[in-house]
Amino acid sequence: MSWLVPLPVVMPLFGAALTLLLVGRARAQRWVSITVLAATVAVAALLLVRSTLDGPLVVEVGGWVAPLGIVLVADQLAALMLVVSAAVTLCVLVYSIGQGMADGNEETPLSVYHPTYLVLTAGVCNAFLSGDLFNLYVGFEILLVASYVLLTLGSTENRIRAGTTYVVVSLLSSLIFLVAIGLIYAATGTLNLAQLVDRLDALPDDLRLVLQGMLLLAFGIKAAVFPLSAWLPDSYPTAPAPVTAVFAGLLTKVGVYAIIRTETLLFPGGRTADLLLVIAALTMVVGILGAVAQSDIKRLLSFTLVSHIGYMLFGVGLTTALGLSAAIFYVVHHITIQTTLFLAAGLVERRGGSTALDRLGGLARLSPVLAVLFFVPALNLAGIPPFSGFLGKVGLVQAGVSDGGVLAWALVAGGLLTSLLTLYAIARVWNLAFWRAPHPDMPEPGDGVRAARTEGAEQPHDDPAPAGAALPRLMTASTAALVVLGLGLTVVAGPLFDISTDAADDLLRRAPYVEAVFPGGAP
Repeated sequence: MSWLVPLPVVMPLFGAALTLLLVGRARAQRWVSITVLAATVAVAALLLVRSTLDGPLVVEVGGWVAPLGIVLVADQLAALMLVVSAAVTLCVLVYSIGQGMADGNEETPLSVYHPTYLVLTAGVCNAFLSGDLFNLYVGFEILLVASYVLLTLGSTENRIRAGTTYVVVSLLSSLIFLVAIGLIYAATGTLNLAQLVDRLDALPDDLRLVLQGMLLLAFGIKAAVFPLSAWLPDSYPTAPAPVTAVFAGLLTKVGVYAIIRTETLLFPGGRTADLLLVIAALTMVVGILGAVAQSDIKRLLSFTLVSHIGYMLFGVGLTTALGLSAAIFYVVHHITIQTTLFLAAGLVERRGGSTALDRLGGLARLSPVLAVLFFVPALNLAGIPPFSGFLGKVGLVQAGVSDGGVLAWALVAGGLLTSLLTLYAIARVWNLAFWRAPHPDMPEPGDGVRAARTEGAEQPHDDPAPAGAALPRLMTASTAALVVLGLGLTVVAGPLFDISTDAADDLLRRAPYVEAVFPGGAP
C-alpha cells in the first residue's frame, strides 16, 4: 500500500496543471478541483487505516534509496493531519465555488483560484509527509507561494498591504529555516529525519540547543506563537472568506505540526521544554486578551486563533505521552472548528453587510440557520461540554496535573482562564450580532442584490458579499458540513484519542519511524 503515500501530493499538483489548462472554463475547473480533493480525502483516510494497522508507510521518491533520495513517510500523525486537512480544504473549496456563483465572478478571479488552491493543498500535504528537512522546507515554500496569490486576490489596497506584511514575515521565517537546514547539514552530513535521530544525539549539547532554537524560531513564526504572532490579525481578515478560513484552519497548524515532529523526533526531552511552556502560556493569555478587545468578528477570531495555538504548545512542552496525545487531538479539533467559524463569519458579512459588531444585530431572528451555523462551533471553540473542544482541554488539563510541575500548573490555570475569556468573547459576539435588535443600517433581504444590479459594481474584483442577500445554498451547505464534522469529532472522540495516543507513543519512542525508513538501522 506504500504506493498510496505520494498521491496526496501528486493528485493536487496534477489537478492544478489540469485546471490551469482549463482557464476560462469555470464549470470544468470546479469539477476537476472537487474530484481531486474528494479523491485526496479518500486516499488520506486509507493511509490512516493502513498506518494504524501496519505502522508507518514509506516511499523513496524516484527510486533513490534513503538517505540519498527524498522519502515520504505516512505515520499515524501525518495520516491524521492529511485526513482532516483534506476534508477541510474540500469543504472550503465548495464554499468558494458557491460564493463565486452567487457573486457572478465565475471567470475572474476563480480561473486563477482553482490551480492556486490545489497547489496550496499539495504544499500542505507534502509538508505533512516529508521525511527530510529540505523537503519540509519545499512544502512550506509551495504553500506559501500559493498563499501569497490567494491572499491578494482582487488586488484591493487592504489586501495588497496585508499581503506585503505576510510576505515579509514568511520570507523571514523561511530564511531562518533555510539557515538552520544549512547548519544541520554542516554538523551532521544529512537532512533525513530518521538519520538525524542518532546524529543529532551525538552532537554537543550547546550546538544541539542552537539548532533546536533556530528551528523553533522558524516554525514559531509560521505557527504564529507569541511574540511572533503580530502579523496574523492584520493579514488574515482582509482576504476573501474562504481564503481566510483555509489560512486560519491549516497554515498555522503546519507550523505546529513541524514543531511536534522536530521536537519529538530530533530533540526529545530538550532543554527548551520549559521555554515552550512559557511561550504557550503567553500565547494563550495575550491572544485571548486581544480577542476580547476586538469589535470585528474576523479580527476577534484571528486573535482566538493565536490564543488557541498556545493549547497545542502546552501539550508539546509537557514532553509526555498524555500531553502530546491531547495536543494532537486539539490540533484536529482546532483545524475543523476555526475553519468553520471563519466560513460562518463570511456568511455573517454577506447577510449583515459587515463583520463589525457595532453594525450588526438581530441575525438570530433574520437568519436562524446562520445563527445555528455560528453558535455550535462557537460553543465548541469555547470548550463547552460535551464538545470536542471541552474534551481536548480536559486532556490537556489532565496532562498538566499529572506532570505536577510549577509551570504545568501555571499552564492549567492559564488554559482555564483562556477558556473562560473565549466564552466571554463568543458570548459578546452572539449578544451584539445575533441577539440584540437589528442595527438600523442593516439591509433587508434583497437590498444588496438590487443594489448590485443597479449600480453595476465591479464585484469580481472586490469580494462584494452583497449585503442583505439570501445565503447561497452551496455556501450554507459547506459550512453546515463542517459543523457536522466538528460534531462528529465529539462522537468519535474515543477512537480519535486512541489514534492520537498511539501517534504520541510512536513519536516519543522514535524507533517505529526510524525502522520504517531504515529497516536495517540508520546508516
